[in-house]
Amino acid sequence: MSGFAVPPEPVRVPGLTHLHTGKVRDLYATAGGDIVMVASDRVSAYDWVLPTEIPGKGAILTQLSLWWFERLADLTGNHVLSDQPPAGAPADWAGRTMVCRDLSMVPVECVVRGYLTGSGLAEYSRTGTVCGVGLPPGLTDGSRLAEPVFTPATKAEVGDHDENVSYGTVAARHGEDVAAELRRRSLACYRRGREIAEERGILLADTKFEFGYAPDGELVLADEVFTPDSSRFWPAETWRPGRPQPSFDKQLIRDWLTSPESGWDRDGGDPPPPLPEDVVERTRSAYVDAFERLTGRAPELG
Repeated sequence: MSGFAVPPEPVRVPGLTHLHTGKVRDLYATAGGDIVMVASDRVSAYDWVLPTEIPGKGAILTQLSLWWFERLADLTGNHVLSDQPPAGAPADWAGRTMVCRDLSMVPVECVVRGYLTGSGLAEYSRTGTVCGVGLPPGLTDGSRLAEPVFTPATKAEVGDHDENVSYGTVAARHGEDVAAELRRRSLACYRRGREIAEERGILLADTKFEFGYAPDGELVLADEVFTPDSSRFWPAETWRPGRPQPSFDKQLIRDWLTSPESGWDRDGGDPPPPLPEDVVERTRSAYVDAFERLTGRAPELG
């Protein structure tokens, strides 16, 4: 079993209808049918939403996504209508809210990998492939791929595992034209993101996108983009293939949860324990560092 260690109570706001509480974001609908996405400070690992939050994380994710949406606008439209909270919203929604078009989501995690690590490395070690894409022999943890590869996954509900699938599976489920367009846009956005990040001393190892159809039928980029939650960011100056890489994300949390210090049995069914203060602070610092390196400014954390 997995999911929320401590299920949150949604905030009630006059004029808004609460729709869904996700691992990180709470979704509301306006009377006019737009979607209000509020990024919390919750953090998830190993399919659990942890009982400890990372202060400022939601604001960092939101502001970084907005920064990236602007830099991808010539490649794909997106769902954002406004970054201003609706009237009557709590004060702490400032800086962590996006008002968006209501989309019909394509239930595919559009993963692009430029480097080999994580579940991609595990599959490659067994089969020499990632999601059916053959890769050359001799690659190790952190190897840069000759060309980025599109390696989609099915999108899981809270508490379930995303499942890596082949491009052919996406085409069979959603049509060849849709699969080809998802792949084209995902690779184009990844290449743009990688180029910008590398100029700032960060390697974009892999990332995931989500797309959906607007009411007028336009396919647009949704959710978040190129954040430490949806991407693996590595410091370029410390990149060494053949080992796990230092990263600007929640790997510190994963490492602590699987260490003897946590006392947590990942396969035991019990929720994870609260995070120690030093793990919280180091994780927060990693998110802030990534934001500042990429954008050249500090996040507005209220």
